Amino acid sequence: MSEPDFEKMALTPADEYPFHATPYPMSYVPNSDPAWDDGYYFLAYDVASGVSIWTGMRIAPNSNMIGGYANTNINGVQRCLRLSRIWRDDFSTAIGPLRFEFVEPLKAIRLVCEPNESGIEFDIMWRGLSHCHLAAHHTAVRAGRRTTDQTRYHQVGACTGTLSVGEASFAMEDKAPWGGSRDRSWGVYESRPPLGLDPAYLPPSEPAGTPRALRFSCFVEAEDVSAYFHFHEGPDGERGPLNDAFNAPLEGSVDFGWDGRKVKFVDYNHALNWRPGTRSVTDGVVKLTDDAGGEWTLELDVGPPPHVLGQIGYHVGAWSDGGTIHTYHGRSPAMEWDEFDFSRQPCEHTFPGNGHTRTVYGVEHFAKVRLISPDGTVRNGRSQFEIFLNGRYSPYGFEGQENYGGLTGRGI
Repeated sequence: MSEPDFEKMALTPADEYPFHATPYPMSYVPNSDPAWDDGYYFLAYDVASGVSIWTGMRIAPNSNMIGGYANTNINGVQRCLRLSRIWRDDFSTAIGPLRFEFVEPLKAIRLVCEPNESGIEFDIMWRGLSHCHLAAHHTAVRAGRRTTDQTRYHQVGACTGTLSVGEASFAMEDKAPWGGSRDRSWGVYESRPPLGLDPAYLPPSEPAGTPRALRFSCFVEAEDVSAYFHFHEGPDGERGPLNDAFNAPLEGSVDFGWDGRKVKFVDYNHALNWRPGTRSVTDGVVKLTDDAGGEWTLELDVGPPPHVLGQIGYHVGAWSDGGTIHTYHGRSPAMEWDEFDFSRQPCEHTFPGNGHTRTVYGVEHFAKVRLISPDGTVRNGRSQFEIFLNGRYSPYGFEGQENYGGLTGRGI
């Protein structure tokens, strides 16, 4: 006798393709953890003008929601449109005026935001400059429970099209495309408050192994090459495997376009300078050793104010009802927008959904770069890089910081 069919699993457009990982439709996820999600962000940025647009979507199958955002930044003045709807009613990558079209998967994606109440509109073609960088599988365990089980990849790109923010308009011309980066991940991620287990009702526990204190994730475009790398360290600069959502000590390479040629990195060191009162970078140097023993030097010069992440919906209180990108907001679709001035950092920011005021600063940086190869060739270009510093990190003298849960250390 078959099991009762209380709720028939819906077919999705992806079910046409022969790549199922379970014997069920793609609308079913074989994991009931509310932290299981699937999605991406895309970025288009211009270091010279200090203008950028971040946009992303994430599906939370176990709360039956898809959430998204379009977050512009004009020299620190950030305007954000947040969107949300019930997922299983419609499996398209579209929420209200925002949609993503995969023109050529893993290579070219069209990002569109139609006219809406926020005044944010765009039509951008995001094109990769080389193959995606598939990271080592991320896992973490706490108190006997797997708290991260996730796959992630990254890609450096270039962007053409148009962007409007209120009365201001910006062109990303074919002869002068903006820089681009993107991040794609799926699986069980770190805790997603307010959903999930409340630590107040659990016995105290310490994570096994070394926790992560530093994450440095860097996208580089420099003339005829692109590069992506990330590295992670413990509180005293430990570089072994970490018991954390980001746990690889070092991964990355320099890529020479689409022909597959690349030089892999095997070691690194860094000397970074910090904006007073923050954990944001002003400038610095990262030196990377390749698998042939050559040394690559990346000089970073941060221009526009680093981007603050608190608006886009992952933090509790970013949505005005106190929810997040993973929760239901009383209607489908739901939309809201706001604008804040983060041009001077650090600054005080009150989250509209819970009234909590935090000292905030940016963790997503835009920089001019010089990339010096082992043979002395100098290439000029641009970079977007993020730095998350959680708690104590002794190599630069940072002491502990309060744990707010979820997105600890991401500029709050």
